[in-house]
Amino acid sequence: MKHNGNIIEDLKIAYIGGGSRGWAWSLMGDLALSGDLSGEVMLYDVDFEAAKKNERIGNSLNSSFSYKAAETLREALSGADFTIISITPGTLDDMASDVHAPEKYGIYQSVGDTTGPGGLFRALRAVPMFEAFALAIKEYCPGSWVINYTNPMSLCVRTLYKVFPGIKAFGCCHEVFKTQETLARLAAERFGTDAIPRREVKMTVTGLNHFTWVTEASWKGRDLMPLYREYCRSVMSSPPKPIIRDESFSVFACQDRVKADLFLRYNAAAAAGDRHLAEFCPGRWYLESPEAAEGWGFTLTPVSWRRSDMKARLEKSEAYLSGRSRFEIRASGEEGVEQMRALLGLGDLITNVNLPNVGQVPNLPLGAVVETNALFASGKLSPVFSGAVASNILPLIAPVSARQELTVEACLRRDLGLAFSAFVADPLMTVSLKDAEKLFDEMRSNISPYLREYK
Repeated sequence: MKHNGNIIEDLKIAYIGGGSRGWAWSLMGDLALSGDLSGEVMLYDVDFEAAKKNERIGNSLNSSFSYKAAETLREALSGADFTIISITPGTLDDMASDVHAPEKYGIYQSVGDTTGPGGLFRALRAVPMFEAFALAIKEYCPGSWVINYTNPMSLCVRTLYKVFPGIKAFGCCHEVFKTQETLARLAAERFGTDAIPRREVKMTVTGLNHFTWVTEASWKGRDLMPLYREYCRSVMSSPPKPIIRDESFSVFACQDRVKADLFLRYNAAAAAGDRHLAEFCPGRWYLESPEAAEGWGFTLTPVSWRRSDMKARLEKSEAYLSGRSRFEIRASGEEGVEQMRALLGLGDLITNVNLPNVGQVPNLPLGAVVETNALFASGKLSPVFSGAVASNILPLIAPVSARQELTVEACLRRDLGLAFSAFVADPLMTVSLKDAEKLFDEMRSNISPYLREYK
């Protein structure tokens, strides 16, 4: 890497999961739009042919970055300035077990990749992979900044630090941006201004990934929390809109009814999508049934949809490669490249990230991964003190953090007994102990090839 004034040249970025048909393409677009960065992106993937295809797509953009598929982690990581991790731990068949096996017992999950029974079994697969990544980073690029996008976010980042305490890793999630955008829209409407960029809204962020809360929000010194309260009251005063599965339907859409309900109960803004928030709450609150979820204005995300989406992405990849379709370079809305620029000394940035708790949330366990704001500056990443989690929401958040710590321990020790202790304590597990044991054994059997090291 070379600094040439305000230009960074010969930057090396390692991408673990470089065959991605989503996050990798977002990175390509954002790098193509960065006029002050240039270098090489090494694409590593267990599906080497997928990485080779992305190599061709990336090099077709005529940007200041070249792309190369790497056959080994060593080749990808050696000398990397930044390492990005964006993988799917397992297959869609594995995820089908995560999401749908619990439904036989009346347990419903709207996402199934972060918490609940699905999140735990995804972690059983992901943590050993991240253990290997941490060891490889320690050997081949110990000074690299590591950006993780993989879920379960908190557990993956925690694993990196458990295995390599000196690692410089953080986890990124865009869920909080939606609440920031809502606040910006409300402020523009109330104060009669043009559209307000979301970054002008200053927020205090606290909690855990996908169960993140905003306790303060302002724009140019104006308190926005009263506006948000009005918004939540308005949402809850109207009946939910019927969900119509036509050509405009999106599985990601929500009507903010879960967010609004939680705000009016707890006086803090739960700042993630309703699909994620619902999974952290007791199962009878928002996920008693698919119909109950729709009554709250959101839908479950079946793995059948993910299969269809993957098919469409594969077709898009082939269209790019054949020239039948042109890769459109546009900003993704993600912050990875902006975070790189700040760490390289090209401007400071404050945004929400997932980092080990060194006191930024004083009443959650030290070392546990929490989501708060952090300052990105030249060569430094400093978490911003958010204060203690409010006493009324602490009983919701603290048990999640404790289960996450137990899950990581179970995975690193390869101990299914410890994993079951975390599994059965989850608030979505609204079944008898006997049925919990049966479900755990079924889900274990469904992904048994990944669990050969587990006792």
